[in-house]
Amino acid sequence: MGQMHAVTSEYDYLSQMVPHHEDAIAAARQLQRSSRPEMRRLGQSIVTTQTAEVARMKGWLLQWYPQSPAPSPTGTTMPDLSGLSGNQLDKAFLQHMIPHHMMAIMMSQQLLVHGEAVHPEVAAFARKVRDDQRAEVATMRRYLVQWFGEQSMPCIPQMPGMPNMTPEPHMSEMTPGPHMSEMTPGPHMSGMTPTTGTS
Repeated sequence: MGQMHAVTSEYDYLSQMVPHHEDAIAAARQLQRSSRPEMRRLGQSIVTTQTAEVARMKGWLLQWYPQSPAPSPTGTTMPDLSGLSGNQLDKAFLQHMIPHHMMAIMMSQQLLVHGEAVHPEVAAFARKVRDDQRAEVATMRRYLVQWFGEQSMPCIPQMPGMPNMTPEPHMSEMTPGPHMSEMTPGPHMSGMTPTTGTS
């Protein structure tokens, strides 16, 4: 999984998050072919939520940063899932989307911790991205454990200037660095146990 650039400004956050979201949307669309209803729902939720978020971010960039370069893809961090099906599709998606989500969580937390948000709308947006994707990470980790027996955390990308995050051996919690204490999954996620699907 690749390393993303440090977030140094509000514009930097928005311009990086647009292609990052678009990458996730393209991968999530592949879950329409999954045989597990849980995965199809997850994919549709990602597509719906992040498509709307991309539109908001592009609108803000046009409104507030019209003279700055438009967002452009920096290289996908998700594999091509088009040739996969069944368990292979579901497992590959989960193994790659967890660290992909962690990138967005870390970028959002970096923006907030460093006080880079100029507009309150962007700060609120970053908090929502962080919290929504943190909840989805918890769900995806449970799917990996229940369906595939995965007990180790998929590789978490590191960003410049962000504390290291060390997963616990049993994957029940994430141990964040000093400035990321609120990234520990809260008790409201404890009931998110998936039902077993078919491959």
